[in-house]
Amino acid sequence: MKIISNTGPIIGLLSIKRMDLLWQLFDQVVIPQAVRRELCVNAADHRGEAEAIEQYISDGKLAVYQVQNDQAVKALYGKLHFGELEVIIGAKECEISLALIDEIKARKMAEEFLVDTIGIMGILSLAKRRGLIKTVKDEVDCLRGNGYRISEKLYQKFLRQNGE
Repeated sequence: MKIISNTGPIIGLLSIKRMDLLWQLFDQVVIPQAVRRELCVNAADHRGEAEAIEQYISDGKLAVYQVQNDQAVKALYGKLHFGELEVIIGAKECEISLALIDEIKARKMAEEFLVDTIGIMGILSLAKRRGLIKTVKDEVDCLRGNGYRISEKLYQKFLRQNGE
């Protein structure tokens, strides 16, 4: 199964050193060109992460996709950012049924385009169910410690859903 990812979840997975979960869970991980730019070109403060992304691309662990319908992306810009829009449009163009997106507004638009979504916490749940990680709590605590915004209410609900 393929997945196409937005910037935020990749930054989160990089911050907890868990990018490997994507390759263990999916046959192919795709990022659109706008996401690559956000992660690498516009990442002066995050040079180490940018280098890691470029290495993943070089190693074939991340595939970069250039959206064909850039007119649709431009027409929708303002409702969402370029990266989010390219994830949704790219998913449709590549016939990828699952997008890795955390932002609620972007997830709602993806749903309107009939693209299923999963967030970073969904990735962690899936990894736990498949035995790739023992607990989600440690990973989510690390995410929160690195500044990833997860409300206390969502955090508690997520732990309960995962039996922790």
